[in-house]
Amino acid sequence: MPTSFYSAPGKFYRGNLHTHSDRSDGALDVKEVCRRYKDAGYDFIAVTDHYLGMYGYPITDTTPFRDKEFTTLLGAELHIDSMDNGDIWHIVAVGLPADFTPPDVPHFMHVDCVETAAELAQRARDAGAFVAIAHPHWSGLTEADARRLTAAHAVEIYNHGCAIENDRGDGLLSYEHMLNEGRRLTMIATDDAHFKTPDHFGGWVMVKAADNTPEALLDALKKGAFYSSTGPELKDIRLTRRAIEIECSTVSTIAVLGRGNAASTICAEEMTSGVIALDRFAVSPWVRVAVIDKAGKRAWSNPIWLDH
Repeated sequence: MPTSFYSAPGKFYRGNLHTHSDRSDGALDVKEVCRRYKDAGYDFIAVTDHYLGMYGYPITDTTPFRDKEFTTLLGAELHIDSMDNGDIWHIVAVGLPADFTPPDVPHFMHVDCVETAAELAQRARDAGAFVAIAHPHWSGLTEADARRLTAAHAVEIYNHGCAIENDRGDGLLSYEHMLNEGRRLTMIATDDAHFKTPDHFGGWVMVKAADNTPEALLDALKKGAFYSSTGPELKDIRLTRRAIEIECSTVSTIAVLGRGNAASTICAEEMTSGVIALDRFAVSPWVRVAVIDKAGKRAWSNPIWLDH
């Protein structure tokens, strides 16, 4: 059977869920940020400026830049208290209401606060937001940190800005630790664009939705009806009793991964499909698909929970 969102009505929309403007520490005004993403072929973005007192706690208004071809989701990058390493939390919240009550966090440094990161993330989720743990490698996220943030829907497994600026853009190891503990989280690839370096147009999500509206996109994100990419397309994934069937754009590696070191891979010069037996995943509660093209660009499915 196909995975649910591949068979559902609608189409895939390309979007970036982590972007900054000059409302916080980005280089460009919000109109220019939206224009550049639209011109680059994106269907939607979320401008997620840093939600700090030093910037006036912005939930940046992008509604004037929506049109029939391009839409936006309101959001912010939330900060509060400290992780185990003493650094402040970074939490992406997409779909926040414009009147979301800010925490008392004036700057990027730790301050004692009545609210915890777990409570802030839960409050954002309760307000309707899609909540993601930002750049776990760059942040130095520990497993104990991750366990505390129970309200998260997703983890950034690729952050393009962190990847090109300091080689800390990967979040897959942290993410798989959470999966292996039974956390049913999805994964997102983002830019974290500030437009001060070549930190843009490098990582995105492809969301399957009925239409390109904020409401439909947000609903699809919460349901996990998307995949993430830095280049390749995942065109279809079908699960049978014995195998997983993948259709994609031209790649040189198709891999299926599961708990622990469970993995099975097909490699070839060029291929657009593959069938991988599920024998190695007999005791894995989940599998996920990754494809890699000749340039090293990747695409990742969300996990498929097998519920043995």
